[in-house]
Amino acid sequence: MSSRARIENVVTSGVFSLDGQDFDVDNNVWLIGDADEVVVVDASHEAAKILDAVGGRKVVAIVSTHGHNDHVNAAGEVADATGAPILLHPEDRMLWDVVHPDREPGYLADGDVVEVGGTTLRVLHTPGHSPGAVCLHVPDLEVLFSGDTLFKGGPGATGRSFSSFPTILESIRTRLLTLAPTTTVLTGHGDSTTIGAEAGDYDAWVARGH
Repeated sequence: MSSRARIENVVTSGVFSLDGQDFDVDNNVWLIGDADEVVVVDASHEAAKILDAVGGRKVVAIVSTHGHNDHVNAAGEVADATGAPILLHPEDRMLWDVVHPDREPGYLADGDVVEVGGTTLRVLHTPGHSPGAVCLHVPDLEVLFSGDTLFKGGPGATGRSFSSFPTILESIRTRLLTLAPTTTVLTGHGDSTTIGAEAGDYDAWVARGH
């Protein structure tokens, strides 16, 4: 168990745009680290609010769980202010390029690790909500940053471009429900949950069909 690493939540507000439609949304930005260094998970909407939470700490990386605009639209400003690399799965590059056409991100791969504050974030490629969606598992803390792959109440939305309901179900079944039931799931929007709380509803999601 890491004695130093802690997790902080910053809720930011803005617009999610996809397929020609706009939606007002609140996003969870997660900071994990210690008094000296931090990783920002999903730099969304309000860079100033995120930078205020970072304070004087070194930003090791800005990790994007996927490329939808509401999860990456503050990443450039946070990166410029901190010198941190932005990391994204390459299969979401087409979504990234809509928001940041002139900026080259660094890339994540399944199994990669990001170390910060005496703990380790492990990258799990969990396509479905988008092709390059990832979750970040922190075994030391029994925490999963799920992005928009898994929420309290079920899978993330799959009714839009580049998404697939069968694929997100497969990702959840094979990559997430295999984690300890006590694992806390810190989501991209809304309330947190646990793997155990969601696992019992899997068959109902399959039956629902969307």
